Formats: sequence, C-alpha cells, structure tokens
Amino acid sequence: MPKLKVFISSVQSEFATERQRLFDYLHSDPLLGLFFEPFIFENLSACDQRADKLYISEVAKCDVYIGLFGTSYGYEDEEGISSTEREFDEATRQYKTRLIFVLGNPDLPRHAKMSQLIRKIGIDLVRKRFNSADDLNSGVYASLVNYLMEKEIIRIGPFDATYNTSANLEDLDRERIKEFVHIARARRGFPLAIESTPENILTHLGLISGNRVSNAAVLLFGKRPQRFFITSEVKCAHFHGYDVVKPIPAYQVYKGDVFQLVNQAVDFVLSKINLSVGTRDESTQVPIDYELPQGAVSEAIVNAIAHRDYTSNGSVQVMLFKDRLEVWNPGNLPLGLSPAKLRQPHNSIPANPLLAEPMYLAGYIERLGTGTGDVIRLCQEKGLKEPEFIQEENFRTVIWRTLKVNKDAELDVKDQGKYSVNEDDNNPSTLQAALQATLQATLQADDEILETIKRVVLVMDGEFKRIEIQELLGLRDRVNFVLNYLDPSLEFAVIEMTIPETPKHQEQRYRLTPKGIALKKRLLKSKRKK
Repeated sequence: MPKLKVFISSVQSEFATERQRLFDYLHSDPLLGLFFEPFIFENLSACDQRADKLYISEVAKCDVYIGLFGTSYGYEDEEGISSTEREFDEATRQYKTRLIFVLGNPDLPRHAKMSQLIRKIGIDLVRKRFNSADDLNSGVYASLVNYLMEKEIIRIGPFDATYNTSANLEDLDRERIKEFVHIARARRGFPLAIESTPENILTHLGLISGNRVSNAAVLLFGKRPQRFFITSEVKCAHFHGYDVVKPIPAYQVYKGDVFQLVNQAVDFVLSKINLSVGTRDESTQVPIDYELPQGAVSEAIVNAIAHRDYTSNGSVQVMLFKDRLEVWNPGNLPLGLSPAKLRQPHNSIPANPLLAEPMYLAGYIERLGTGTGDVIRLCQEKGLKEPEFIQEENFRTVIWRTLKVNKDAELDVKDQGKYSVNEDDNNPSTLQAALQATLQATLQADDEILETIKRVVLVMDGEFKRIEIQELLGLRDRVNFVLNYLDPSLEFAVIEMTIPETPKHQEQRYRLTPKGIALKKRLLKSKRKK
C-alpha cells in the first residue's frame, strides 16, 4: 500500500529542531517508517509559488495533520490570521485526522491568538502536551500506532477479536445463535440456556461489547458474512484426473457462516467419493463406509476454515483428484509449529481463538491440538497412505485416496459383498443404464445426481424423516441434502412422502416407491467382488 502522508505544522520560528527530529524519527522507525511519509517546511523545494499556498495544498494531500503549538502565533496575513491557523482550518475543512501537541503546561505565557487557537482546538480535539523532543516523539508514536489500529491497517490482537467497524447486532442471525446454543449444550455442556438472549450468549463468548460486534461474531453468526469478508468462502472442485485441468467437471463456491462452510464443503467431498453400503446383518441401520474417513475429511476442512488468515485475498480451496484430496488454507502455520511438528503431539495454537472456541463448543474441533494427529490415525486405520502437511505459499493438507502407486489402478475395496456406489459395471447392462431404464426418466440428469439418487435408495429400508436419511449418509448440510439428494429422488419418483398433501408436516417421512424398490433390487443384484 502507498505510504500515508503526514503534514507536520508549526510556527516556522518555533520547533525547528523538534520538527527535524520528528521527521527523522518517522522515517527511521521500523514500524512507522513502513506506513508514513512525513512532510515539513524545510524539505519543500524552491518554486515560483507562494509558500503559504503550497503549505495549504500539502495539507489537502495529507492523511494525517500534526500540529505543534507553542508560545508564538507566527506571521499574520492581511486578515490577521497566521499560516499555522490557516493550515489547521484547512485540515478541519478537509476532514483530516488531526493530532495536536501543545508545548508545556496551561500556565505557560503565550501569544494571545495562540492561546485562543488552543482553546478553539480544545472544543473538538484532545490535546496532548509535551516538554521535550523525546516527549513529542513518544506522543506522536502512540497516536500514529493508534491511528493504524483504528483504520485496521495493523492489529495488535488477533483478527477475530477485532471489532468490525461496519457490522452491528442487526447483521447477526439470532436463530443461528440459538441453534448454536442447542448444539453446544448437547455436545459440550454449554452453560447458558437456550432461552438466553443473543446478547447474553454473545457476551459470554466474548464476541460483542455493547453494540460492537467482533469479526468472529460476523464469521460465526452473520446473516451475510461475505458482505464484510468477501474471501470468507470455500471453493470446491472435483477433477477426474490427477491435475488441475479445465473444464472442471464439478465446481462450487460456497458462502455462509463458518459452520455452513464446513458442512457444505465436507458434503461436497462425500458426494464425489466412493461409498460402500452394507446390509443389516450386523446392525439395525444400513452400514455405510466412505472411501475416505469422514473424520479426516472434516478435520482437514475445519482446520482450514478455523485457522486461516482472513486478511488474505485467497480463499480456502478443496480439490478432489483421482488419487488425493487437497485442502488449501491461505495463511501460514503459527510461529513455533512446522509440518513435522504437526505429526507429533503439539500445543493448540489457534490463529483465531474467538472463532475456534464456538467451533469447539459445537463439536467441530478439539482444543488440545489433536486435529492433525486424528487425520493421520484415521487414514492409517483405513489403510491409506499417511496424509501430508505442506507449508509453501499456502498451507495444505493432502489426504491420499489409495495406497497404490500405479495411477491407472483403482481404489482397492477390501470389504467383500458390499456395493460401491461409484463403481461402474463392465458388462453392457451398466448400473447407469439400469438406473435410467428402471426410472424410465424423460428428464436428463447428470451422472452426479444419479449417483446421489442411488445412495438414497440403498440406505432406505422403511420410513424415515429427512434428518434420518441425511444422518444415514453422514451428511451435515440440510440445504445440500435437500437440493442434491432428496429433491432429485422425489423428482425421479424413487421415493415418496408419507403425507404428500402437507409436504412440511412435522411428522413427514419418506419411503421407497415401487420404482425405488425395483431399482434397489437391481443395484443389490449388481454387487461385485474385487
């Protein structure tokens, strides 16, 4: 970013030494020198223009006006007003940030007009006093650092703890806050009652102060978080090969609060990977087994969303390839952590602690730094190659889909007697053709929708509520499930409502239709051993 211009004003006959020392100080300070470019009278080159006019034009171009007021008033123009007062008035008219430093105590003898100017300034601004050049430099340093913090150019505390200058309580979704309390009470014993006011809940979580809301509050419970943080989204892509190649077969950009982002991104991955469906021989529910461990997929995505750098122009990216899943997080590991240390027990160092706490309470993450260890363990238990953690320009987690080195080899399905939904049949009567024939559909559906319909059919055995089917498939996001699983299954008439005349009835359930039963039989008949 270009440096901010600082205009240093004073009566020319006063503070010559202090002006120069302040100029040098601002130039040489390791922090302030990065952000500010000071201007003083002495550095104005000679030109064919009145000095007072030039100074006024410099005030108009500056970002910060610093006034040094002592005992003298300075040369007065035909209206009896000094250049110093003219410059202050111009800074006021231009709505510049004005920092005023007054020499000595109030009893110091001053020119009458300077005393009057100081009194005028006191109506609108807080004046700081100084007695030496060192006092002045210290006061200017503190004021300019505060300016940088107020403008959110620099932050002393974590990003998520900073109060958002554009958002207020009306920008938060009260129903989402109450839904969070319900989940947090069930999963972590959250102490506040569901009947608590949103203000009390947010105060308890340290997310608000009065009507000021933190960045974490907007990301957690905002009605439209991307209005305030445009890159707080997740981009998901599915490639049939091993590299990023256009056109992309499946691509989605998900928006919403951090909980919705996690749910949508996880469900995207689960809808694209192989799913084995067992029988009820060993359980009252149909057992399902995703090719990748759901916990590892969820942990990688949650970590990227919870610990990312939200000041970055990049977004979290989730990319599924034929041999691997990659989750990209814009940002770097905290100081003291390395990819190697992530493979060992380590302290939890959240980049966004106020964001991480509610995600912990809702059961999305753990506090003890076990996330990467869990990803490794779950992949090992699945028989997969150990995941990789890579820090380059971005941090990324790589979860491998198969142990086989041969890129042409397919996933080794160990569970005999199970049907893998994404597998294709080599005989002329493919499952795809069987599905189309059984449905006798006149509508054209893409392969991915047909796969989600198969999954719904295979887990159905009786009558189920919407949430029960969703949980059977291990899916979190209601909107995604309804749009991509439930609605297509209803549209293709493989399932039906038990109360069709009242679609939103609280006792509504779903069951297989005769078409759905026929399809399920054909799918089960097509079991193959590998």
